[in-house]
Parts: sequence; C-alpha cells; structure tokens
Amino acid sequence: MKRDEYEYLRDDNLNINWYPGHMKKTKDLMRDNLKLVDVVVELLDSRIPYSSKNPDIDKLTAGKPRVVVLNKSDISDRAKLNRWINYYKEQGIKAIPIDAMKGTGVNKIIDECRNAVSEKMAQLKEKGRKERAIRIMIVGVPNVGKSSLINKLTGRKSTQTGDRPGVTKGKQWVKLRGNLELLDTPGILWPKFEDQDVALNLAFTRAIKDEILDIETLALRLIEKLMDIEPEKLRERYKLESLGESGIETMDMIARKRGFITGRKEIDYTRTATTVLNEFRTGKIGNITLEVPEDIK
Repeated sequence: MKRDEYEYLRDDNLNINWYPGHMKKTKDLMRDNLKLVDVVVELLDSRIPYSSKNPDIDKLTAGKPRVVVLNKSDISDRAKLNRWINYYKEQGIKAIPIDAMKGTGVNKIIDECRNAVSEKMAQLKEKGRKERAIRIMIVGVPNVGKSSLINKLTGRKSTQTGDRPGVTKGKQWVKLRGNLELLDTPGILWPKFEDQDVALNLAFTRAIKDEILDIETLALRLIEKLMDIEPEKLRERYKLESLGESGIETMDMIARKRGFITGRKEIDYTRTATTVLNEFRTGKIGNITLEVPEDIK
C-alpha cells in the first residue's frame, strides 16, 4: 500500500479518517461523463443502505433519473430490507433488491431503467431522431458488487471482480442486452467520515480495506454491534450458552469455543477477528442488516 494513496488515522477507539487520492479522479470522471448518460443506477449494500450511500453522488448526479438497487439482499434481514424499500417508496423512488452473484432481481433493473427514460426516448422519436441505446452509469462505494452486477447484466464476465475494494479501475463502456449501454466507474468513497458509525459499517462490509485497519478492534466493534442488534444469531453461530457482559468477553468466549488459542495458551485475537469478520461478510452468522431507516441522523 502506498502511503500517499491512503491517509488514515487509527487510535484505540478506531476512529477512521482517510483520503484516497484516486477517488477525486473518479468524481472527475463521473462529472465529465454525466452528459453522456441517460439514467444513473446507484448500487447500495442492503446490509447498510444508509452507510453505503455516498452523499457526493446526489450532488454529482442531480437532475438525472435515478434507479436505486439494494445488492446482497440474500444475506440481509428481509424484514429490515422491506423497511428500506418502503423508505425509498415514500420518497418516490423504487428500490430494487437483488443478489448480483446469482442474478436474482437483475432483470428488473433493465425494466426500471427503461421506465425512467421512456419519456425522454419518446420525445427523441417524435423529433425524428434515430433510436439509440439507453446509456446507464452505475455508481456505488467499493465492494458493493458493481462488477458482479455488470457481469450478470451482460451475461458474460466483462469486468474483473474480487472481494476487495479497488478492483475495478478506469472507465469502461459495456454493451447490455436490450439496446442498453453502461458506463462503469470505480467504487467511490468520500474524503471525510463525520459519522463514525457510518465508517465502521463500511469497514465491517469491507468497503474500506482491511489492510489499513486494526482488524482485532474492528471485529470487537462488530461483536459489540451484533450483541446489541442480533444477540441470538451471534450466540447460535458460535454455540455459546450466553454472551459475555462485554464485547471483549464475548470475543474471548468465541475464541475458546473455536480453539483459537496460541501455543502459549493465549487467545489468538487475529484469527478470531478474521473469522468473525469473514463469517459476517459471507452471511454465516445469519442474514443481518446493521441499520434501519430510523437510525438516520
């Protein structure tokens, strides 16, 4: 990792501040190409719909038709997901839940994009303009599943994918079925996190690279969060009779239950942290949504 690429601050409270330099380039790329785009597809993580929503995108794409997509719906809490769908509905926005890996719900995105620009296309036809492809820009924070979604929309492996932020780089125009074209952009975060709950949620879901974080403390914060909102799922996953009185006590109990003990009979916190984070991210702890609309400050 290049020091000039990520500037970050860590302390015992895991305050997360950073400024990834390539994000400014992405913002410039979006701004410069928006005039070519008919509709913007904003991809959110259904486990953290608020935290994964980049506030800069609203400003950058103002005036463009918008389609909101809630990815990773297969590992989110369905009841809470429905609350988010209703939240957007009340704002006049149709939010589409999908599983980009399996392709569930992906066809609805194409239909909604067509609906969003149907009036514009009808006007162009009335003016005698030749029918052209509907141009889409897909935007979202890193690791939200954009490349997987594009691959499903095209029906082929068009872009490189990986379970780490920053895999997709540069600008790519991709042809879609049904006379659509898509402008892909790299994942984009924003320079400063004023809300540390948002920063933690992004770190839990790996929108922020593990490599720049203290994963032991990050996993402890996740355990504390799950003890608050999903205690039974946490207890059942790690076969605990009860949870500890504190996050660190529960973390110790998980480590002992899994046998994560070093040769010196000490708890292996790195292995415990990696396991808890990975099992949350893959849905093994259960279908979990970390926030609800009422959490928005």
